Amino acid sequence: MKENGRLQAAALPEVAHLKVHGRTNGSLAPLTLFWTGSALEFNIRGSEVWIEAEADYDQHEPWISIVINGSPVSRQMVTAGRHWICVFRGMNEQAVKNVKIMKELQAMSDDPGCLLQIHGVKYDGEFLPVADKPLKLEFIGDSITSGEGVIGAQSEEDWIPMWFSAAVNYTAMTARELDADYRVISQSGWGVLTSWDNNPGKNIPLYYGQVCGLLGGERNEALGALQDNDFKAWEPDAVVVNLGTNDGGAFYSPDWNDPVSGRSRKQRLNEDGSFNEEDLQAFEAAAEAFLVMLRSCNPQAYLVWAYGMLGVPMLPAISRAVDSYIRKSGDTRVSVFQLPNMTPESAGARSHPGISAHEQAARALSGYLKELLHA
Repeated sequence: MKENGRLQAAALPEVAHLKVHGRTNGSLAPLTLFWTGSALEFNIRGSEVWIEAEADYDQHEPWISIVINGSPVSRQMVTAGRHWICVFRGMNEQAVKNVKIMKELQAMSDDPGCLLQIHGVKYDGEFLPVADKPLKLEFIGDSITSGEGVIGAQSEEDWIPMWFSAAVNYTAMTARELDADYRVISQSGWGVLTSWDNNPGKNIPLYYGQVCGLLGGERNEALGALQDNDFKAWEPDAVVVNLGTNDGGAFYSPDWNDPVSGRSRKQRLNEDGSFNEEDLQAFEAAAEAFLVMLRSCNPQAYLVWAYGMLGVPMLPAISRAVDSYIRKSGDTRVSVFQLPNMTPESAGARSHPGISAHEQAARALSGYLKELLHA
């Protein structure tokens, strides 16, 4: 096929009808994709489209998926530098294509150099409006919600970006089933109170109010990652919290030692292997406080604490925290939902849920959310 002489290049601010998914700094010059599942979406009538992407990283290269008409058709790493990437070519120029360029990798809190931006497009044809979906969902979670291990063989153990996917995990599947736009706030290893290794600085509530505050470095600060999120600009119908797995794991992990103060932190086990009551209560207090924050930021949303794909050791504590919040606040638009557990057959890479486990979770969760949102 000969080179397409009808292609025209344009910076994103020059293009009409673009739709951005995920928390952003509000700029299209360029568009910075911070969180997993963040995306640039457009409808176009034409035969060929390219995007100009820029990536950087110290350790973990970003990945993208290209989704056309709702179907993921390709995924690739974006190597360091500024490149033109072909989205599609040779397609029916009269047919309208819905296109999403989706970030597959979570915001990497331990790699402040990790960056993914889209500067412009090359295209023939015309861009058309993209309608909003009838519902909006927000997902908050850890490695499960980041899609860690959903790609790759069960034998894979390397902690690398290649095994993460936003396009084929339960968040995307649930949103598709409900015909919803969605956002994801997630970070592998993090919890409500501490991370899996007892680090109290690695909990989602600390940064929930910011655009993407868990990213460090001067560049991310300059990009607006630490600025307050505008919650009124995008109001979800439901907020799904899938946290607690790493808080449970912290009970079985060694002490975390603060390199600055020298103090140690540990969620303790009793001699009989049960959870220490004082430490369990600290988790419950943190979970309840997070619900207060979520309600303040999302006054109209249903709050659903969905938990269980990697076991349910924290379910009683989560249920007590939710019950306590409801009792004190009188807020009845809050509930707990148990997700189906991963099985040996549905496991993916890195001992995390694979695609079939995410499909099962999405079926169960979408059914539950349909009852809530359409009641």
